[in-house]
Amino acid sequence: MNICVFLSAADLDDRYTVPAREFAELLGRGGHTLVWGGSDRGLMKVVADGVQAAGGRLVGVSVECLAASARPNADEMVIARDLAERKALLLEKADAVVIMVGGTGTLDEATEILELKKHGKHTKPVVLLNTAGFYDGLRQQFQRMEDEGFLPLPLTDLVFFAKDGVGALAYLEESAGLQ
Repeated sequence: MNICVFLSAADLDDRYTVPAREFAELLGRGGHTLVWGGSDRGLMKVVADGVQAAGGRLVGVSVECLAASARPNADEMVIARDLAERKALLLEKADAVVIMVGGTGTLDEATEILELKKHGKHTKPVVLLNTAGFYDGLRQQFQRMEDEGFLPLPLTDLVFFAKDGVGALAYLEESAGLQ
């Protein structure tokens, strides 16, 4: 399965890197392909290293302004013109989406993916990997949106919140009929 992972390119502490590495190893050992922003920095590098070391493939989609930090030994690397094209290509190349910890760029990617799903532009499973409770506040906000009628379909139809990589991958494999 081609699994798009949206996440930070920042250098982060162990409470985020250790679970990210564990999830990456699960992806690689499972024979999955990582589809990601292509960076060879920070948490993006940690995940790419883990997937590659465990035998998985790497498909990166970088962007012209960040091409200098693109991973040189990815199995495939595409350079998009801009961030909008990058997001479209990442979704196009993926069978499923996992949103890991990140900043405003990751939040932008997450909300766009969910908005597209809400409008029926894709039906791919989406997981928010809630490492160390990082997305507790966002989950609460989404629940409020559902409770107060802002979502036209149940929150559970849009996104699955996983507390760890094992749960995230199990949900994706079940959604794809691989279990």
